[in-house]
Amino acid sequence: MKRFVEGEDRRQGTLLPEYLEDYVSEENPVRVIDVFVDELDLKVLGFAGVVPEVTGRPSYHPGLLLKIYVYGYINQIASTRRLEREAGRNVEMMWLTGRLAPDFKTIADFRRDNGPAIRAACRQFIALCRRLELFAHAVAAIDGSKFKAVNAPDKAFSRASIQRRMEQVEASIERYMAALETADRYDGEIAETKGVRLKEKIAALREQMKDFQALEVKVHAAPDRQVSLTDPDARTMGTSGKGTAVVGYNVQAAVDARHHLIVAHEVTNVGHDRDQLANMGAQARAEMGVESLDALADRGYFSGEEVLACEPVGVTPYVPKPLTSGAKADGRFGKQDFVYIPEQDIYRCPAGEVLARRMTTVEKGQTLHRYWNLSSCRICPLKAQCTPSKERRVTRWEHEAVIEAMQARLDLKPDAMRIRRATVEHTFGTLKAWMGATHFKTRTLEKVKTEMSLHVLAYNLKRMIAILGVQPLIAAMRA
Repeated sequence: MKRFVEGEDRRQGTLLPEYLEDYVSEENPVRVIDVFVDELDLKVLGFAGVVPEVTGRPSYHPGLLLKIYVYGYINQIASTRRLEREAGRNVEMMWLTGRLAPDFKTIADFRRDNGPAIRAACRQFIALCRRLELFAHAVAAIDGSKFKAVNAPDKAFSRASIQRRMEQVEASIERYMAALETADRYDGEIAETKGVRLKEKIAALREQMKDFQALEVKVHAAPDRQVSLTDPDARTMGTSGKGTAVVGYNVQAAVDARHHLIVAHEVTNVGHDRDQLANMGAQARAEMGVESLDALADRGYFSGEEVLACEPVGVTPYVPKPLTSGAKADGRFGKQDFVYIPEQDIYRCPAGEVLARRMTTVEKGQTLHRYWNLSSCRICPLKAQCTPSKERRVTRWEHEAVIEAMQARLDLKPDAMRIRRATVEHTFGTLKAWMGATHFKTRTLEKVKTEMSLHVLAYNLKRMIAILGVQPLIAAMRA
């Protein structure tokens, strides 16, 4: 082993024992975790067990268990059994816990019993960032992403899927019955063995059909017509890929556009984002501590009611309107080709004719005005490019001006969607890479919310360490 760097002999004794402190440098992120948890008022946040019982076996302090979790999630260790092993062999964990090594059941029970408090601790870190005035640039990107639950696709049922599975079972029974009829025509040991095996398969399929029939009743009785057997709160949700779906949860996040910190997040089991714009915008504005907030979101968030609800909560939305015009798809003029003149409350068509308001109606709770021309459409030279009906009618929502104002803002800020994409989609990609192929490891919505808060806290801690550095961040926490 000459000419190589040599280590110490494993049997070599030392005069004085080394300290754990010697193994953890001043720039080690584990020091940030230690100070962050120590500076929290765990009792105010709602953690159980802060005040120890007078009698009985001594318990672990909740601060110790919270440190274990934050360290684990920062280092992509979410399994409680793995955290137990790390506490007994990882020098950084030993330094953090003072060589204490709780068993996995104790670690798991802490997360189960302190969900709201853990989520409050996540918000406390955002309060620290707000105190450091990191949110002066009041712009946040909002998006949602589907995360897998602890529920296999075969254990999730909707009306369509249960019907499809029952049809598949019926087809299999018919196929095996035909095979059994063929086998009965032959004699011998092989034919007899094959017949017994086919009868067993048919019996199993008939039992499976009974289970599906019972499940069908539950599916039709469920409010959203879905049933998941492993995680009852998980739902089948469509993804961006054509014809693809995931059984899981829809995670909403609002990310600061300057420092890429997750300022607000929420976990839902609703598969679309249309009802989340005002909610996430209001949460982000409150957490950032700003008077008004520019919220950037994609087309999935477009809803007239949500855009209208943003103004009262101090949020200015930037959401492109989906192009859903059937006329445009057929190669005819779309609604955007008709110019509204607010002073006269009329539309001007591509041929220069006037469409006046003729009627007002209420549909699905919305007040809609309809505009058309009584005479010019029938003799218009552009009619073939406009409508196959007698006249072209244009519908206007009573609050359409709010949508038009938002479109004008988008026209003046053409890079808004590029900023949104670079801000929030990278964040989701990072989180999913950390979480691995299985994503969530807990079941039910409440527990998944707690798990997501730990991931968000770990992400924000790593971002702040990258922005400020370990020692400046520790000084800020202690200030």
